[in-house]
Amino acid sequence: MTTTSSLISTLPGRAYTDPEIFAEEQAKIFESLWFCAVRAGDLPRPGAFKTVQVGRESVIVVRGRDGLLRAFLNVCRHRGARLCLEEAGEVRRTIRCAYHAWSYDLDGRLAAAPNLAKMPDIDRVEYGLVPVHLREWLGYAWVCLAAEPPSFEEHVTYAATERLGDPAAIEHYQVDRLALGRRIVYDVKANWKLLVENFMECYHCATIHPELTAVLPEFAGGYAAQYYVGHGAEFAERAEGFTVDGSPGFGRLPDVSDDQDRRYYAITVKPQVFVNLVPDHVILHRMFPMAADRTVVECDWLYHPDVVASGADLTLSVELFHRVNEQDFDACERTQPGMSSRAYREGGVLVPSEHHIALFHQWVNQRLRG
Repeated sequence: MTTTSSLISTLPGRAYTDPEIFAEEQAKIFESLWFCAVRAGDLPRPGAFKTVQVGRESVIVVRGRDGLLRAFLNVCRHRGARLCLEEAGEVRRTIRCAYHAWSYDLDGRLAAAPNLAKMPDIDRVEYGLVPVHLREWLGYAWVCLAAEPPSFEEHVTYAATERLGDPAAIEHYQVDRLALGRRIVYDVKANWKLLVENFMECYHCATIHPELTAVLPEFAGGYAAQYYVGHGAEFAERAEGFTVDGSPGFGRLPDVSDDQDRRYYAITVKPQVFVNLVPDHVILHRMFPMAADRTVVECDWLYHPDVVASGADLTLSVELFHRVNEQDFDACERTQPGMSSRAYREGGVLVPSEHHIALFHQWVNQRLRG
């Protein structure tokens, strides 16, 4: 495709539709980098577990008897049966395979098996569950399937510094201390990269986000907050809070600075997390790419624990970004069929306010080549 100084080419259409490309992304991106899997608060007690799809693998994240979170591949070491079929649950003492009753302690060690006493040579650690690297940040468990995981600081926490321009800026929101106010799960019939591209730009905001641009009027100009390092979109004068009708929210979080008050910040943590910061709450999206044309998104609205404990009505606060999500995901689903068209065989174009998306495309291509 011919380009000018105003237009930059996108990825070709097959990058959003080809199952082979998607499988390569699963291996070289989602199974190789840090992946935000589970909110730590969802596993409050020893034995509580959740299973998540990370690339092509099912992973168990479980709270141990020592209070620590651990992650393991969801596969019995005996004959390969899947151990936990449920998305979430709680076990008393061990994770037990329903096929041959091999059982594993919450630290992954082989605890019991039929006739195990007659096989004293079995190393219970070696034949325990296969561990997965785990780190906690922002109140979430991030896992990595790679044998040698990349630096968490360089690949995850640096995204906040790169976007906000100050490593301490995100700490003011104390995200790990917030409480879950609402969670909505969206099943989006679109490639994961379309969702990332959509979140990174605001060229579409004036067209499909009337509620958002009413609260953040600068977005109507087409430039997203992520376009500028350290910039937060300022609330409209009439907007008292980040709510669907501009009504007051819940008072700003204790450590949010004066400079951050009445401003919205957005962060993309590649490959699958969006973080939205406003003075009184935080909205965090986790994407779970399931197929070349399907992405499940879990969106959490996080508030000060006192707000959630009080039973405050969160409707107007949640509704603003819920509408944004529905509008965005509808746009992505309308875009997905076009990726298979001969009109998009060589891709589309990015206008100047979208040029930063080209850096994301370069990142994807570098990961696949690597």
